[in-house]
Amino acid sequence: MDILVDSSVWFEFFQRNDPYYKEVQAYLEILSVKIIDPVIGEILQGALNQTELNFLINHIRYVPRIEIPHLFEKAGEYSFNHRLLSRGIGLIDASLIVATIETDSLLWTLDKKILGFLDTKYLYD
Repeated sequence: MDILVDSSVWFEFFQRNDPYYKEVQAYLEILSVKIIDPVIGEILQGALNQTELNFLINHIRYVPRIEIPHLFEKAGEYSFNHRLLSRGIGLIDASLIVATIETDSLLWTLDKKILGFLDTKYLYD
């Protein structure tokens, strides 16, 4: 099963914090880890300087992407229907939720709001 990794876990991975580093690395080797463009944007946005930005760009480009047409549109509608904004869950996190459900993947996140909302069958444990 594919694992969609949220930026919160990627930040731990890039800082080489275990258990995240070892687990993500193991899944990367068997191509089970996936990413969506909004998460890439969050990761790059968090770069501290140009050197770090270049490092992130050079490493994240090899992670297989999940591409869902009209993802933000679907996420916006899903967010409206489930009142995610009132739960503190924004559009990027809604897009993670939609991508996870549509691809029947597991979402690996440290975000407490998502963890409190999403059915555990979709959460990496």
